[in-house]
Amino acid sequence: MTEKSAAERRIGLLNGFAAYGMWGLVPLFWPLLEPAGAVEILAHRMVWSLFFVGAALLVVRRWTWLGELLRQPRRLALIAVAATVITVNWGVYIWAVNSGHVVEASLGYFINPLVTIAMGVLLLKERLRPAQWAAVGVGASAVLVLTVGYGHPPWISLCLALSFATYGLVKKKVDLGGVESLAAETAVQFLPALGYLLWLGARGGSTFTTEGAGHVALLASTGIVTALPLVCFGTAAIRVPLSTLGLLQYMTPVFQFLLGVLYFKEAMPPERWAGFALVWLALALLTWDALRTARRAARALAGTTAGTGTATGRQADVAEAEPAGR
Repeated sequence: MTEKSAAERRIGLLNGFAAYGMWGLVPLFWPLLEPAGAVEILAHRMVWSLFFVGAALLVVRRWTWLGELLRQPRRLALIAVAATVITVNWGVYIWAVNSGHVVEASLGYFINPLVTIAMGVLLLKERLRPAQWAAVGVGASAVLVLTVGYGHPPWISLCLALSFATYGLVKKKVDLGGVESLAAETAVQFLPALGYLLWLGARGGSTFTTEGAGHVALLASTGIVTALPLVCFGTAAIRVPLSTLGLLQYMTPVFQFLLGVLYFKEAMPPERWAGFALVWLALALLTWDALRTARRAARALAGTTAGTGTATGRQADVAEAEPAGR
């Protein structure tokens, strides 16, 4: 690895830690917006996100994708679906945090990889390796244990996991960069959100102008809270292997879980610990299987290269830019 590529990777890792760290600490932010309700906070997040993401695109002058997108009705429809699904995800998450369900919200992002795998099997007819099947089975057992513990299915966790997994599936089909995709999605959300805020203000239910300048600034900063981690994630995604990002993603629910237990003092009876332990076991199986598969692929690639004894300049560049395991 050259000095330049090592520096790029360090930048990528720092941005990855920043992105997942900010997402993990965001439960500390939403309670600051009270007395605004979850729906009002959600609407402000949609409106201000468009402003901040639009400003970021103006700075970097990345607008060529917009004309191409507008000429493709199918991709526009998928953007609308993505905007709808992420609206549900954001709304449930904000409500969960401000209603004292931080731990259950963190569970949603712990089980999200398992839900994504299950959707791949059911919708995309993907074939799983034995370790992946075992992880899904352990994850399903965890949901059953938590259902008994809560007295009902963990609806908040399941809604967050399903909505985010669906969002990821749709975004994969749209094939837009993170900032560009968020700009398109918030453009879809903007008018309904603005209309709701105007209606709320007209009937005297808005907190935007009644709680002081600090409250106004906090509501406006929802755009930064949404856009900044995504910019950091985009910087990381092009500089570090996907396997590394896959490990870093667990920072977010770990931080959320610790905040829920240690800061918000949410209850963790034995049956809930048992359910979380099963989820963590399932994720450990997935991580072990992913790392093992990546190592095998890297060894196979190295053996093929050594056997042929030749490589084009482009292949050499790719091997240097993408470390083993990607």
